[in-house]
Amino acid sequence: MLPLVALVGRPNVGKSTLFNAFTRTRDALVHDQPGVTRDRNYGVCRLNEDKPFLIVDTGGIAGDEEGLAGATARQARAAAGEADLILFVVDAREGTSALDDEILSWLRKLSRPTLLLINKIDGTNEDTVRSEFSRYGFSEMLTVSAAHRQGLDDLLDEVVERLPEEGTTETLDDDPGRMRIAFVGRPNVGKSTLVNRLLGEERMIASEVPGTTRDSIAVDMERDGREYRLIDTAGLRRKGRVDEVVEKFSVVKTLQAIEQCQVAVLMLDATEGVTDQDASVLGAVLDAGRALVVAINKWDGLTEYQREQAEALLSRKLSFVPWAEVVRISAQHGSGLRELFRAIHQAHASATMEFSTSEVNRALEIAYETNPPPAIRGHVSKLRYVHPGGSNPPTFIVHGTRLKDLPESYKRYLENFFRKRFKLVGTPVQFIFREGTNPYEGKKNVLTERQVKAKRRLMKHVRGK
Repeated sequence: MLPLVALVGRPNVGKSTLFNAFTRTRDALVHDQPGVTRDRNYGVCRLNEDKPFLIVDTGGIAGDEEGLAGATARQARAAAGEADLILFVVDAREGTSALDDEILSWLRKLSRPTLLLINKIDGTNEDTVRSEFSRYGFSEMLTVSAAHRQGLDDLLDEVVERLPEEGTTETLDDDPGRMRIAFVGRPNVGKSTLVNRLLGEERMIASEVPGTTRDSIAVDMERDGREYRLIDTAGLRRKGRVDEVVEKFSVVKTLQAIEQCQVAVLMLDATEGVTDQDASVLGAVLDAGRALVVAINKWDGLTEYQREQAEALLSRKLSFVPWAEVVRISAQHGSGLRELFRAIHQAHASATMEFSTSEVNRALEIAYETNPPPAIRGHVSKLRYVHPGGSNPPTFIVHGTRLKDLPESYKRYLENFFRKRFKLVGTPVQFIFREGTNPYEGKKNVLTERQVKAKRRLMKHVRGK
């Protein structure tokens, strides 16, 4: 286990910029607007190869204990409570403040090793800044400019020197055997609530306010002997309604999470059915070719009549993804979670299934004999052979002739035939059709001298007639 460093401070002092600098990533959203970060975001700093450590970015503590600000502050306090070293980040340009005084008073009660880190030192008089913050009583103050990577080397050396050899926090690993599950959907459908229910703790901020989650937060979990990485994402809205710059960044992070996951769980609100926003999220999952499970949340709050109406609406709206399994759950009360994970395992197994060339060729042969392609302009497409082309999604490359004329209906027939034969559930199936090339295409037939003379005699004879 690696030691843990927590970045703590009031809003907009540069904690997320420091986090990205330490982890050499862009995992944390950075913007001039205060309060962008809300949930805890963990990463690994490997700048010192001999002693890597975990670092956690937290939301700014604004001094308010109600609403989202209070939930953000609780997340920051939880991160500080488990840290081996706390970096108390302040703003050199704004100087000391009453809110910094309150945070420092709480940190001293926590009795954790703490360093005072003065950020945004560029463009200021360092001696003046140090004298202003000297009233906080730290024997040593570190000055940096995270945006310009000024002073980070000295900060890294100081952090490494003060950290213990072993920490108490589990490390986010890159084990390829860990199943990556992304929970996606429009705002306020219960994604964070579901992740908290699975983890058994308030790891994510769950609120009735739409757009509470802004970052894509990854958390590792073990359940029934299997390891998972759960990714809570920001809610996706239609492009026409995305106005704020921060929300645009959130959309990008969500799309990246969909690309990197193995199974996407699309969450819908049972009380509202399938909306246009849900269709746009579903389109993003299909474009990425990821395995899909549809989770209908808040199912327990419907009456019998409402459930019948919801079932009819779902069957109509989701008719273009009949291969996706639909599970009814309640994130708040935890009902339906066993069925949800059963569907996730089936989708993952189908998406990562490996095929041999012989078995897929046998399947293509049976499909061709059972239902040959129709004749187009007097010609019939010939499917010569097929071979596997990859997984997640399962891809099959078909070789033959006149494949450009193959109707879409026959392509759907092949997809459904392969699904049924190999029992593929919860994953899209991709077919790539390749025609054989003509070896003489583009080559000019050069006549010999004898052929040229014969051609002239023939043309002379034709003209004579």
